[in-house]
Amino acid sequence: MKFSFFTETTPPLIGMDISSTSVKMVELSGDGRGGYKLEGYSISPLAKDAISDGNVSDLEKVVDAVKLCWKLLGSREKRTALALPTSAVISKKVIMAGDLREEDMEVQVEAEANQYIPFSLDEVNIDFQILGPAPNSPDEVEVLIVAARKEKIEDRVASAEGAGLKVSVVDVESYATEAAYTLVAGQLPNAGREQTVMIVDVGATMTHVNVLHDNNPVYAREQNFGGGQLTQEIQRRFGLSQEEAEIAKRKGGLPESYESEVLQPFVQLLAMEVARALQFFTSSTQYNRVDHIVLAGGCASIAEIDVSVQDRTQVNTIVANPFHSMAVGSRVRQQQAIIDAPALLIACGLAMRGVGV
Repeated sequence: MKFSFFTETTPPLIGMDISSTSVKMVELSGDGRGGYKLEGYSISPLAKDAISDGNVSDLEKVVDAVKLCWKLLGSREKRTALALPTSAVISKKVIMAGDLREEDMEVQVEAEANQYIPFSLDEVNIDFQILGPAPNSPDEVEVLIVAARKEKIEDRVASAEGAGLKVSVVDVESYATEAAYTLVAGQLPNAGREQTVMIVDVGATMTHVNVLHDNNPVYAREQNFGGGQLTQEIQRRFGLSQEEAEIAKRKGGLPESYESEVLQPFVQLLAMEVARALQFFTSSTQYNRVDHIVLAGGCASIAEIDVSVQDRTQVNTIVANPFHSMAVGSRVRQQQAIIDAPALLIACGLAMRGVGV
């Protein structure tokens, strides 16, 4: 069964990112000058354990969060683009003859997929995209094959449909991150060209590392570290529930000791994790250096986090803001959007699929 991970734009779309602690939505439009306009965004908290290890474990709770998020967004648009966690997807690059017709290529893709997918092909959705000419052979093309278990896709689709939304596109989180990075690259010297850039997206439980060289992906890895550790420490130290701790983490209102006794040690820990990721990358690949680090995820909103990471790694570090050169709609509070932007990277990358820029 072919499933469209790579559908071209189907304007307009709401980009919806379902993570382990929240649902995030971004709505973009074209600005009429070849760029994007941020029409609106929203974030709604997700009940504990509604998503477990990237899987929907309590559909009703996820549907409730999606409904709330859509209501907060204040949009009439119901078509959405979703993403599967990168860990839920098997992807492989293969080389094929460049003159194959599409139907012949589909047959070959299925044959290739049969070799490396550890499930029956009846249980998976497969899609493929031609990336371009093969590196060493002009007569051949490089093809990216992507496969995911149907149940993983169906659970996510049910989360949206249960809230009255229609899923037009299913993407992969790492591809959505790479799409949004094209907007962040403008914050870097020479827009990141001919340089090695490490995107570090710190989620609640996992840190996702994507490295691009000359703006092409060359490396991806996950590390078992996330902002949930800060939430747990706030809960433990100040006797709060998880929900109260999440709100306090975002909006403040904690005792004075929080800064020095809880936040700063966590920031140092995060900087150490980034340094570890950097060391792992340079020691296990042909690349011996990284020119820039781009921080994303909710933790990237912590004040001066980029300074701490730069001090620890000695690599130029910026906080991702995919909206930094966008026009902004009247529904958006600009100051708040700057704070929330690093957590909206995936949702933004998904929303870009609905704008023909």
